[in-house]
Amino acid sequence: MHTSLPAYQATLALCILVGASVWLATLSCAFFFRSRKKYSAPALSVLPPVTLLKPVCGLEKNLHANLRTACQQDYPEYQVVYSVQRADDPAIAVLRQLEQEFGTGRVTVVIANVEVGLNGKINNLAGALPHARHEILVISDSDVFLRPDFLREVTAPLADTKVGAVSTFFKGRDAGPWYEQMEQLSLNVDQFAMAMFASATGLVDFCFGASTAITKTQLAAIGGLEGLGDYLVEDNEMGQRIQRAGKKIVDIPYVVETTIDLSSPGHWWQKQTYWDQNTRVAVPAVFVASLLLRIIPLSLLFATLRGWDALGWSMFGAALGVRMAAVTAVLAVALRDYQGLRSMWLVPIKDVLSLVWFVRAFLTRTVVWRGVEMVLSSDGRLTPLEPKTTTKAEGAS
Repeated sequence: MHTSLPAYQATLALCILVGASVWLATLSCAFFFRSRKKYSAPALSVLPPVTLLKPVCGLEKNLHANLRTACQQDYPEYQVVYSVQRADDPAIAVLRQLEQEFGTGRVTVVIANVEVGLNGKINNLAGALPHARHEILVISDSDVFLRPDFLREVTAPLADTKVGAVSTFFKGRDAGPWYEQMEQLSLNVDQFAMAMFASATGLVDFCFGASTAITKTQLAAIGGLEGLGDYLVEDNEMGQRIQRAGKKIVDIPYVVETTIDLSSPGHWWQKQTYWDQNTRVAVPAVFVASLLLRIIPLSLLFATLRGWDALGWSMFGAALGVRMAAVTAVLAVALRDYQGLRSMWLVPIKDVLSLVWFVRAFLTRTVVWRGVEMVLSSDGRLTPLEPKTTTKAEGAS
């Protein structure tokens, strides 16, 4: 019979209580976010022309449908630039179809093998940028589904000269097999919840890479795409540079949707490590503190150390209840993600496995993007896994 808590158990119990309090606060943020979503972009007398950049790499689930939404914006004058890096990219057929449907006045297809670093997305954008006709740029990933009001909402804050960039929140959709459902929960339950909490509290201020609005002038002022080419988390680096330049980053209460597209359970496992590597590199202090949020595995450990006595069971039950209540609030209230609600029974399993990904994020020094493996340095830069030529080394920024 335990009459008192040893120091290590007391420390573990304190960690669980701190994590639970953050999830309770996140539950409140979910209701706050829902009220903020009534926000609409300020009405501008003149809407400036915009170039929407869509870097594409290969065929993805729902690719045509997602890319087509870029051409269906309720906006008077805008250009859509679809870009690929390889002339044999199978997505080119889809891009040509959209170009034919909407015309070259609206759609520009770029095939350019430009390399400014090891970040494939940045290289793709570097090929697209010279073809952008307008000063205002909106960068949107290829797997993002855009509602017709997207351009109006994301560009409006740039009317304030103190704003350097605008970004939106994002959520996953269209998960199929169990491992895609796990991925969707990771994005919507964890990443979205923490982004929402960070934005509401002002603890972290950074760009969310799924969709970002910035001007050509501002991008040049922070070193251009060339300055971002070797960073794993280019959106975080962009945000830091904008803030150092004395400009604000605005995260509007607007959610875009990204399609979950994983080829296998192994692909899913790899992506979980990738997400934790992103967070560790972008906000290391927050990543370490995120251990406190894994209250289900922490409470399991506490209950096991207690021999599953009454206190152990009580702590586990309370942690499970708080965590699932926060999950329900984020999915049902903030996101209206009813598909996620149906698979939320996977959350405890995902949370236990998350301890493995947490450790792997520290121990794994390689990162895989689009099948290319690279080395991740301590400052968040990417380096070749095996330097091949001196030309490659000289070309890195």
